[in-house]
Amino acid sequence: MSGRKYFGTDGVRGTANTDPMTAETALKVGMAAGRVFTRGTHRHTVVIGKDTRLSGYMIEPALVAGFISVGMDVVLVGPLPTPAVAMLTRSLRADLGVMISASHNPYQDNGIKLFGPDGFKLSDEVEAEIEHLMDNGLKAALADPSHLGRARRIDDASGRYVEAAKQTFPRGLRLDGLKVVLDCANGAAYKVAPAVLWELGADVVKIGVTPDGTNINAGVGSQHPEALKAAVLANKADIGIALDGDADRVVLCDERGNLVDGDQVLGLIARALKRRGQLAGNTVVATVMSNLGLETFLRREGIALERTAVGDRYVVERMREGGFNLGGEQSGHVVIGDHATTGDGLVAALQVLAELVQSGKPASDILTVFTPCPQRLKNVRVKDKALATALLTLPAVTDAVAEWENRLKGQGRILLRKSGTEPLVRVMAEATDPAMVDAIVEDLCATIEGIAAAQG
Repeated sequence: MSGRKYFGTDGVRGTANTDPMTAETALKVGMAAGRVFTRGTHRHTVVIGKDTRLSGYMIEPALVAGFISVGMDVVLVGPLPTPAVAMLTRSLRADLGVMISASHNPYQDNGIKLFGPDGFKLSDEVEAEIEHLMDNGLKAALADPSHLGRARRIDDASGRYVEAAKQTFPRGLRLDGLKVVLDCANGAAYKVAPAVLWELGADVVKIGVTPDGTNINAGVGSQHPEALKAAVLANKADIGIALDGDADRVVLCDERGNLVDGDQVLGLIARALKRRGQLAGNTVVATVMSNLGLETFLRREGIALERTAVGDRYVVERMREGGFNLGGEQSGHVVIGDHATTGDGLVAALQVLAELVQSGKPASDILTVFTPCPQRLKNVRVKDKALATALLTLPAVTDAVAEWENRLKGQGRILLRKSGTEPLVRVMAEATDPAMVDAIVEDLCATIEGIAAAQG
């Protein structure tokens, strides 16, 4: 992804109204992406959804203007989860889908995620093509006045997603008698997620469902699961579900207040799919961040684990290449290929709820399927992204990593990587000895901080 001016690991993202996340950039994205996806002589259409951020009111009309100016029709669906936009892009036979969201980031940030006509995120190559056009040759793409696009809203978009999500839940099964705390992070799923659970029969306790433009992910949602835990215990609920701002990731909580991350969800769903003979290739795709405990658990279950770079798009790419139907990230992105083209926190939660109901056991008995290997992640902030990239290959850093790896003797892992969206170096270590994990992380972070300070 080096050398990219606009696109990062998950579309365009940044502080709203600050380069590159400006109305001007959004206009250019609309014009360039519209041109790239104008293929053939039919009327071309783009579906645009968003989360609940205040800056969505700025980004959305700029995108609309861009697409219309190159002759593409626009369908606006309002606040909806990212996976809903991907689903509607396919269902409406659109040429392109756009989600305006910065996912789990605070409200000050925003982003633009693009989906192809198949509902999948765009490849690096297509994003590079769009980037090139954004700075070169947009005027050539402008439509004649008689061929400008049109914009319209679909009022039943949320209802279409509610029905699609319910279809992923086993027929004949209901959630009657189950008390579920649902935290929607004051984000995109604040209407649709409660509707799905209620229509399936659950007693839903809702939190994080009062968005005001500036409270998305603020003290609620998958990034702040302490709110979920408190609500589960206070309401004596059977289970808790926390989504993030665009509802493409999920964190769960059992009735005792124990939190469960994406690795546990992946393990649980993988075992269930294998039991039913539905796990394609008996393989799960995860990232380099997934816990060693997940790999060990899956191996015992006769399931292979393939790892990719961090980012659900890379997980999905490997799933498509290998013909696999389950993948995800420790952070809570879970992609169930039989039901969705991208991470869908609600759909993943529904698969867990189905297992819970069918087992007849409390959530604490089924949600934690393996004991995690001690793991720690710490971020080192540096002056800019270029320095974060450079630090990873400096001999002083690579030698320090090699020294610790020798001491681990194969009984753990060390992973250094840069953030795709911020000037951070992420240092992760895992090993059977938690004291060793702490020592590794603190030593490597101190090394990186010292070098970064010397670099100015």
